Amino acid sequence: MIKEKFDAIVVGAGMSGNAAAYTMASHGLNVLQLERGEYPGSKNVQGAIMYANMLEEIIPDFRDDAPLERHLVEQRLWVMDDTSHTGIHYRSDDFNEAKPNRYTIIRAQFDKWFSRKVREAGATVLCETTVTELVRDAKDKVVGVRTDRTGGEIFADVVVLAEGVCGLLGTRAGLREMPRPKSVALAVKEMHFLPEEVIEQRFGLKAGEGCVIEAVGTISRSMAGLGFLYTNKESISLGIGCLVSDFAASMESPYVVLDTLKNHPSIRPLIAGSEVKEYAAHLIPEGGYKAIPQLFGDGWVVVGDAAQLNNAVHREGSNLAMTSGRIAAEAIVQVKSRKRPMTKQNLALYKTMLNKSFVIKDLKKYKDMPDLLHTNSRNFFTTYPQLMSQAAQNFMRVDGTPKLDKEKATAAAFIKARSRWGLLSDMVRLTFAWR
Repeated sequence: MIKEKFDAIVVGAGMSGNAAAYTMASHGLNVLQLERGEYPGSKNVQGAIMYANMLEEIIPDFRDDAPLERHLVEQRLWVMDDTSHTGIHYRSDDFNEAKPNRYTIIRAQFDKWFSRKVREAGATVLCETTVTELVRDAKDKVVGVRTDRTGGEIFADVVVLAEGVCGLLGTRAGLREMPRPKSVALAVKEMHFLPEEVIEQRFGLKAGEGCVIEAVGTISRSMAGLGFLYTNKESISLGIGCLVSDFAASMESPYVVLDTLKNHPSIRPLIAGSEVKEYAAHLIPEGGYKAIPQLFGDGWVVVGDAAQLNNAVHREGSNLAMTSGRIAAEAIVQVKSRKRPMTKQNLALYKTMLNKSFVIKDLKKYKDMPDLLHTNSRNFFTTYPQLMSQAAQNFMRVDGTPKLDKEKATAAAFIKARSRWGLLSDMVRLTFAWR
């Protein structure tokens, strides 16, 4: 086992861990990164969206060799009932720019590429290694880690916890609580493989272009949840995520909820004839600003999903992960350059820097949204989608009924379902939560 002392140990080789390890190594720090998977990305088969600006802050020329699937030119947002969807979409040729803003990626491939960059920057990456506990000194300062390998302890000035939302290392060490069921979503996803040209024809895309569909409504069976469809080069990532607490309360099976989405009349034609080769489940932090744990302490910092840094309202996670990993690394580099110890007082710089970034500002803006959606899931994910569908069909169907009568019937349906006070209350609470 490795015996030398490192400047930093990074636990985890996901987005945040790779961002942290790369940034510190590229600044000359002696970094060890530990990953329990066979290789970085081996545990992660999900398709995802990658935000270019955040990666450019770390690796400016990433487009030269990163395994990117499609750059996104269209975003669709659907509100669904059992047989229809009401939606909006935005599409622009401006997204066919020289340096596109968003890409779909396959995380298993992307994480492996990112890890190679970490090695090229000078870090030591050790896979198939599980960190079992943190090592502390007599003053309770974290000074290293203990792994499942023989050879004893590994020491470092600071440990970066990038172990993901359900990582046990931080909770076992008492650095943070286990995430609560109402602050974590379980997402289930399938990869549907189709020829490249079929995907482009079905979604009206040119070579290299991509489309994303995100959907809410009765597909989540009255649970707080979101469906998603991402177009890759030769596959479609299709999935849905709902709060763990809602799964537990409703006793719904995740695969049944996914089947509901797959067989919806609006989705079924888009995946017709596809071959399903992968099925995966993944936990996603959904608690928002109020669920963020302590982010730093004597000899340690926590980043990414382990820090509950996920913007559920805008469905952003990888950009927050990469940014938090980079900022944590930059803070550590600054402390190191000033020849100061990695104490809680000095590592508070990480939180100060993070507070100035979009990460905390965005999460703070929507701090009340998770509670609102969780406590009103039936209204927002079933009642209103059904009412919207009825209203849209009423408007579209020409059957000789006077338009004024149609408008009165639509208004009456909303009032019957929620009452005037309920409608006003929902509008006010949603407005304040969105501020």
